[in-house]
Amino acid sequence: MSRKVDLLLTAIAPAIWGSTYLVTTELLPQGYPWTVAMLRALPAGLLLLVIVRQLPQGIWWSRVLILGALNFTIFWWLLFVAAYRLPGGVAATVGAIQPLIVILLARPLLGSPIRPLAIVAAIAGMGGVALLILTPRAALDPIGIAAGLGGAVSMAFGTVLTRRWQPPVSPLTFTAWQLTAGGLLLLPAALILEPSLPALTAANLMGFIWLGVIGAALTYILWFRGIARLEPSVVAPLGFLSPMTAVILGWSILGQSLGAAQIAGMVVVLGSVWLSQRVQQSAATLPGPTSGAAGRSSRHA
Repeated sequence: MSRKVDLLLTAIAPAIWGSTYLVTTELLPQGYPWTVAMLRALPAGLLLLVIVRQLPQGIWWSRVLILGALNFTIFWWLLFVAAYRLPGGVAATVGAIQPLIVILLARPLLGSPIRPLAIVAAIAGMGGVALLILTPRAALDPIGIAAGLGGAVSMAFGTVLTRRWQPPVSPLTFTAWQLTAGGLLLLPAALILEPSLPALTAANLMGFIWLGVIGAALTYILWFRGIARLEPSVVAPLGFLSPMTAVILGWSILGQSLGAAQIAGMVVVLGSVWLSQRVQQSAATLPGPTSGAAGRSSRHA
């Protein structure tokens, strides 16, 4: 399958993640972040486990727990902390630093070179996200900022380690393991820290099904598949598509404003994603010991 098809399939994941804010605010009961995160991960993971009927073996138990914690438990927990303590625009802009962290982490963990243009593309993407959703009146909360940065670091480590630790199973199975692990780690917090959910309405059920089946199971199969086939520094910038989708959905469905700054932000985001892909594609065509070392390191188990 061609590289372009791999990119397009992987890009579907962050594009769908852009619907999370809309679904959460419009369809789900409010004030249950731990429970919502757990119900997004655990049922989807168990459903996939029933389909694949395969459990980790040996060292993969500990690796799956680490990846589940990084990609889901810690990331979603800090994401909710940032979302509750910061305006949405500030939280998303802080979280947009993740592709830059991935580039830096890929050097020691995968042996991938740090390319200046990739850094430029990552910084430009952050600027595009800021134009999309940051307002002049946005307030800064130190704990919220720390949570946003921590969530970005957690997801970045999860992305790079998902590439480094590739088990001899399909992306479907790998996703089932990670979602289940992340959901199980979220379960105690949901039971201890939050009251029981109220009686669910039809809208609530639709929201949970969308976030679990589409927003977790399907998207993370595509995301982890992309990480396995492409460099993390190629995959991570696609995450800029998520806030862009959120803005488009807010404008088209909720009637939110879409001004010149938001349009400029979309152009910058798309430009940064294009530039990051061009940089990595050009580097992939250059033979040399560096790229070979990176390839060997990325397959290291």
